Amino acid sequence: MTNPDDNRKTLGDLISVMAALRTPGSGCPWDLEQTFETIAPYTIEEAYEVADAIVRGDLVDLKEELGDLLLQVVYHARIAEEAGAFSFEDVADGITRKMIRRHPHVFGSEADRAAGARPGFWARIKAAEKAAKAADRAAAGHLGEAEANPSLLDDIPAAMPALMRAVKLQERAAKVGFDWPSLAPVFDKMREELSELEEVAVRAVRRGDDGGGEADGDRARIEEEFGDLLFVIANLARHLRLDPERALRGANEKFRRRFGYIEARLGEHGRTPADSDLQEMDALWDEAKRSERD
Repeated sequence: MTNPDDNRKTLGDLISVMAALRTPGSGCPWDLEQTFETIAPYTIEEAYEVADAIVRGDLVDLKEELGDLLLQVVYHARIAEEAGAFSFEDVADGITRKMIRRHPHVFGSEADRAAGARPGFWARIKAAEKAAKAADRAAAGHLGEAEANPSLLDDIPAAMPALMRAVKLQERAAKVGFDWPSLAPVFDKMREELSELEEVAVRAVRRGDDGGGEADGDRARIEEEFGDLLFVIANLARHLRLDPERALRGANEKFRRRFGYIEARLGEHGRTPADSDLQEMDALWDEAKRSERD
């Protein structure tokens, strides 16, 4: 009897499959057209699907989604190898060395292991790595103006989800003392920003009522004030030691669940939300809230 494990595919097989897909003449036309830029959105999407499987506690899905995410790494590495930049093996070598370097209390000398994970050692190692990376880029002629005059906030990715990036920016600034000392001034700032948003939004609505319409300047100002409010809310989450992305995901799920209750209750009478009105649906929403509490 054949052992099913004898036919298991390996990481090497996956790398070979990707190479075949990207081979001109015999590969897949779609895969051959892809670039770092076109694949990047899929990479982000797959990372979110991994996180979603974890939140749902679905280990069957998690196994599949981790495979999809691994494919993204192999895909980017293959494109880089074709450009003569680096290969998957270089990626694996780099991350393995980094993990060893960042855990001297596990992989270091006997003295390092005995010292344990002392406070601040992680930040010191990362700072040394950053300096070494800048030196390597300078030697290769890749040091741009921003890297020649680095900011404390430079290496926080702009493509990161905005709420998450807001917290990261605030955390980094807080490390050098640029932070509110307590919760009270954060709440004060939140009320201030909410008041400013309300002021510009109401003014724009009144201007529209007067027949003047909503100018582009109004929209830009409203967006700016709304962004300021979200930034302060992210700061509040940080002071409360909450993950704002997780909190918002929870609120999204609660909304989906309660709206589903409204749909189900209306469906019992052969109706849909489109056949209802706000008053009835609001009453059903309250009913859903009471049902959850009970």
